[in-house]
Amino acid sequence: MKVKPLHLAGLLAIAVGIAVIISTTGDASSYVCFSEAKALAKDGDDDKVHVVGQLPKTASGEIEGMQYDPTLDPNYFRFLLVDEKKEKQEVIYYKPKPADFERSEKVVVVGAMKNGRFEADKILMKCPSKYQEGEVKTEGEKGT
Repeated sequence: MKVKPLHLAGLLAIAVGIAVIISTTGDASSYVCFSEAKALAKDGDDDKVHVVGQLPKTASGEIEGMQYDPTLDPNYFRFLLVDEKKEKQEVIYYKPKPADFERSEKVVVVGAMKNGRFEADKILMKCPSKYQEGEVKTEGEKGT
């Protein structure tokens, strides 16, 4: 039985698709708290994890423990994050501070624990809605 080139190309496309799916599955990380991230690091697991948290703020509204001085090192950003189990942890990010970081409600850091600190590769922010401050009016509605 002779294999047709069209069938061979179809099988090759399926094999490439399966390889892509398998490779992206290996990159997927899980959502954990800082204590779980520490346990994973202690066990030698250096896989990336997601940690969701809030930025602790002082009474005056300043973010606690935030350090960023672009004149000294534009690729060093340090801050504190409180995870969902109320554990406070230092986070280091070796890239510039994201824009509007101070306005974030929740922050997701993607990375791993190293030397007692969480080293983030990515920072994902949830900023407050632009509609929170005022009331939203629909078209045709008159102001009072």
